Amino acid sequence: MTRKYNDIIYLPHHVSKTRLPMAIIDRAAQFSPFAALTGHDAAIKETARLTHKRVELDEYMKIDLNNRLKIIADKIKEDHEISITYFQPDEKKEGGVYITATNRVKKIDKYEGLIFMVDGREIPMDQILSIDGQIFDE
Repeated sequence: MTRKYNDIIYLPHHVSKTRLPMAIIDRAAQFSPFAALTGHDAAIKETARLTHKRVELDEYMKIDLNNRLKIIADKIKEDHEISITYFQPDEKKEGGVYITATNRVKKIDKYEGLIFMVDGREIPMDQILSIDGQIFDE
């Protein structure tokens, strides 16, 4: 097999007269690792991320929530800490997460259907699961 290449094996290395040699850093980049499945790890993590199904409230629970919202509205000027558990839909997948916000209520906007908390959080009334606090014990 070596006899086939005897005529060229000992020739000097060719150097181009028109092009500059490639820089060593650029030559090294040609052999750096290649991620053929870019974004694959992120897609797997997104698929593995769990979401919860939204709980549908029955009529009795809705009436109880409305009564609690009326109590909060009547005593909104007093400094009562309220815990509101609400559903936040996921932007990428079906379902979402339940979040519990604990703070004072700043304003209740029945027209927009929002509860504004002192910390700036806006909670949609139609996403509320439960409302708790010492205000309801009185």
